[in-house]
Amino acid sequence: MLGIPKKSINTALGAVLRRVRKIRGLSQEGLAFEAGLQRNYISLMELGTNQPTITTIFKVSSALKIEPHELIAQVEEELKEKHSFNA
Repeated sequence: MLGIPKKSINTALGAVLRRVRKIRGLSQEGLAFEAGLQRNYISLMELGTNQPTITTIFKVSSALKIEPHELIAQVEEELKEKHSFNA
């Protein structure tokens, strides 16, 4: 991940969260409720403004019915597409 700006990682995570959330048919409010978080925090993660803790990643993954490692793998794929990042 060297050479990939933190903002790019946050933006990639946000894009993945938004995509999976929509596939699951959840609103930001619904995802926030299921994950035990505030809706505005979900919004800021999707915008790439907030960087979640590992605990938050586990909560959001559970609410999205996806394993945390699968979520992270999708973030890596998003980064590869945008930055030619090779894991």
